[in-house]
Amino acid sequence: MTSNVHTMNRLLTIWALFISITACAQKYPDQRPSERLFTSPAVEAKIAEIAPQLKNPKLRWMFSNCYPNTLDTTVHFDKETGLTFVYTGDIPAMWLRDSGAQVWPFVELCPYDPELQAMIAGVIRQQFQLINIDPYANAFNQGPTGAGAKDDTGVAQSPWVFERKWEIDSHCYPVRLAYHYWKTTGDASVFDSSWISAIAKILDTFTEQQRKDGDGPYYFLRVTDRQLDTKDRVGWGNPVKPVGLIASAFRPSDDATQFEFLVPSNFFAVDILRKAAEILSEVNSAPELASRCTLLADEVSSALAEYAVVQHPVFGPIYAYEVDGFGNAYLMDDANVPSLLSLAYLIPSMASDPVYQNTRRFVWSEYNPYFWKGQAGEGIGGPHIGYQAIWPMSIMMKAFTATDDAEIRACIEQLLATDAGTGFIHESFEKDDATHFTRPWFAWQNTLFGELVLHLVAAGKLGVLNSIR
Repeated sequence: MTSNVHTMNRLLTIWALFISITACAQKYPDQRPSERLFTSPAVEAKIAEIAPQLKNPKLRWMFSNCYPNTLDTTVHFDKETGLTFVYTGDIPAMWLRDSGAQVWPFVELCPYDPELQAMIAGVIRQQFQLINIDPYANAFNQGPTGAGAKDDTGVAQSPWVFERKWEIDSHCYPVRLAYHYWKTTGDASVFDSSWISAIAKILDTFTEQQRKDGDGPYYFLRVTDRQLDTKDRVGWGNPVKPVGLIASAFRPSDDATQFEFLVPSNFFAVDILRKAAEILSEVNSAPELASRCTLLADEVSSALAEYAVVQHPVFGPIYAYEVDGFGNAYLMDDANVPSLLSLAYLIPSMASDPVYQNTRRFVWSEYNPYFWKGQAGEGIGGPHIGYQAIWPMSIMMKAFTATDDAEIRACIEQLLATDAGTGFIHESFEKDDATHFTRPWFAWQNTLFGELVLHLVAAGKLGVLNSIR
């Protein structure tokens, strides 16, 4: 009799589990495409390892959908050439910034998947080749198709170039990715002659854009109804005082800067110049190029200390978003990375910087003109989309740089609540209604969400994630 009771209880338990799994599958159906551009056994194994540990069914669902989204939908790996072209998502072009960020979280799995490693090496080689085509361009076509903005005024645009907006971070992300790849895999084969040519062009471009000898060769004009899609002063942008900082005509949002010295991007440049110097010294035995990198990094770092810090009446000394060397400063933050908020994500050592901590409090407050708080959530946006549009990227950056468990939990809860039922992260959502969103297919944000979950699990925050109901 007792045995029959035990058997019946086990059957009831199994049945209840089956019903629960079936109901969950109906509520959260798999959103990954059946035909995928690239499949990695190591990535699939990572999903199989992490997903069952996530007790919240929606978190588990969104992680499984988002983490592999770049591989599923945007990676075009040509095994014959060894090059990889990565779409940004719903735009069939390769942004140097986006592509470097999109494949970043998969680098750690390269030692377990040779084809994944080859694919990411192909991204790095492709990026260096594109920089060599035009070091001032931010986005490129998959071949010399001539697609993209054809009527922009400036230097004659290569048919490879989709858009020619000069952004410092377009050079930073490829070096960041290559350095991480090298340190993780030990493979230095990506640092070939194309790399040497690319880093020389990066150094030349950074130096030109310090504007010590006038405006330099780059200008940009576009006929548009969007103020921040073109540059004033007939394409050259507002004047700067040459103080050692690097001018960036556009932000990582692809919006024009108001004051040309974009502070978070200058910090990013310092970091990648030091990484490049290490590569050039240890791999290429190129002391002259390495020295140029180090000297420029030192100069920009000193200029940041002198010109990027302003005194805020509420938060004390903080970093400005943009400065011009004349004493003018723009106090704000934009959601797109590199942002002021994201500095401790990109450069972990900055987390202990008290000026950064003051800045972090400032940007997540009503004193930041692009911080919004509404019924759907709170976060940072920017002028790129419009008024009161929150970018989930800012919420993720807050979670990446948080040390307080309650803050991390609130960020994840908000991300789960603002997907509009799609299982994916969008470019932005309206602060009072997350069903009003932009870009249903934005691979960087999706993969960044997966990266965030993995980061939190590795940091011992699984309990925080599993406390979300």
